[in-house]
Amino acid sequence: MTARSDETQCDCHWGSEEELAQLKVPDVVLDPDLLRRTWDAPDWDDHGAVLRRILPQFARALVSSLVEPMFGMDEVGRSFIRGHWQQWPAHQSAAVWEFLRAWWAHTLAESDPAVPAHEVLALCAEASATLSPWLNTWEAFEDGVADRHLTEAAAHWEYDLLGDQLPWDAWDNADDLRTELAAWLVRHAPARLQAQDAPEELLHRIRLIGLTGPARWEDPHWPNHRY
Repeated sequence: MTARSDETQCDCHWGSEEELAQLKVPDVVLDPDLLRRTWDAPDWDDHGAVLRRILPQFARALVSSLVEPMFGMDEVGRSFIRGHWQQWPAHQSAAVWEFLRAWWAHTLAESDPAVPAHEVLALCAEASATLSPWLNTWEAFEDGVADRHLTEAAAHWEYDLLGDQLPWDAWDNADDLRTELAAWLVRHAPARLQAQDAPEELLHRIRLIGLTGPARWEDPHWPNHRY
């Protein structure tokens, strides 16, 4: 696959004409900085064509933790969604689904994944505009490795969720995603975290996420977070 032959980009801020020309030829390996600038640029005329061009190399870099967004892997997810990949021909969109699902399952099963589970979840949620299939998969992984990832994720999320914020920047529907994540965490995390001997303080904070208003703030275990 290639970018469109008439695709343009700013040679002052993005890169040179020679670099742009590489995107219009299939299978040329891009240097890491060019790959970063390509997926990160928000203003391609046809982002989908550009994404299809880089996706094989991009996918390998992602699973190897060679992609380092400035703020978080949710940025990568937004690059996927800008490409409207779910509207691609069926065999192409199916390949993207297969990649995301396989990477997510591997992350949950791997004791020391290259990219932390909470970061891969944010990417998958943003890329697909949904949380449900990813949380359902996590729920089905009933083992100590997946539970350790859940403990780490809960510790990463609790500050934002207690402030009624999604723990990553969302392209759309942030409130709905936050509500779904919070409800799922309150339902499914406590027993699994207890099995991992998670700190009692963390268990109380997950319980507080399920409360609202004064019931949350006046609870003796409220952590006095400042927002």
